[in-house]
Amino acid sequence: MKNPRSFTLLMAATFMLTDSLAAGVPTAEPGGETVVLWPAGVPGAEHVQVNTVLTERAPDGPLRDRVAEHVTTPLLTLFHARGTPNGITLLIVPGGGYVRVVMDKEGFETADWFAQRGFECAVLRYRLPADGWTAGADAPVNDAMRALRLLRQQRTGTPNARFGVMGFSAGGHLVARLVTEPDLAYPRQDAADDLPVRPDFAVLVYPVILTEGSAAHSGSVKQLLAAGVPADRLRRYSPPLNVSPQTPPTLLVHAADDESVPVENSLAMYSALHAAGVRSELHVFDRGGHGFGLRGVQGIDAAAWPQLVENWAHAQN
Repeated sequence: MKNPRSFTLLMAATFMLTDSLAAGVPTAEPGGETVVLWPAGVPGAEHVQVNTVLTERAPDGPLRDRVAEHVTTPLLTLFHARGTPNGITLLIVPGGGYVRVVMDKEGFETADWFAQRGFECAVLRYRLPADGWTAGADAPVNDAMRALRLLRQQRTGTPNARFGVMGFSAGGHLVARLVTEPDLAYPRQDAADDLPVRPDFAVLVYPVILTEGSAAHSGSVKQLLAAGVPADRLRRYSPPLNVSPQTPPTLLVHAADDESVPVENSLAMYSALHAAGVRSELHVFDRGGHGFGLRGVQGIDAAAWPQLVENWAHAQN
């Protein structure tokens, strides 16, 4: 295994332990390092007038539940593999309806679980589409692309290194766009941006997929519209339309009783993947609702989802 500080040394110019725009609130977790995605300045920020807000939604515990709104400094928080490294780097993209980024429940807790099982993990705090970025609805996707390239750069020279991307809810929509729209461009920053952006596999957990119809997630659609997407072009932001045989293998996880993002979202994505001949699996649990993460599945079948993801990741050779 590489020295845990190797990424920091490689990215010395971008290393940061706190977000200066977040009122001094620490952003790094124990065992993690926080890396700024755009050290030379976030592209397309000329008309952004918001400030980052970090909120603890469960101040009385017992588990932390922090969310970030109006992200102005996109970050990666790294969790290094514990035990025997398995060669897989997992980029984790939390949800939040494109209004916020749910850092603990879907981000840090997930990273900790997979790091215990030998994965190198990175949690993405990404820009939100309606905050005035020139890239608009593409800004969060550009952040994920940049993050994946930085992670790939860090593992250069590592034999048999593999890369996966996992997204939850609106983060699932972000990831689905990343794997189906690999040609989305952003201004080149450095040599990392010359690296491939296609991951070896993707995982979509109760993902927002549809942007039209009764099964669309109205909150996410509202943010896309606020980002400047014309109502008559919303369909273009539905990932199933952009699936191709080059889309990486994809695993989908959903609950049939999800009233926020109906299971039809995952069904539509799986149908498109299957039709394109992309290796894919869909696991639909009877119960679980929406946003269960790791903490909301005790005593129900959906508790098996992280083990399913681990098995899937190891099978993608």
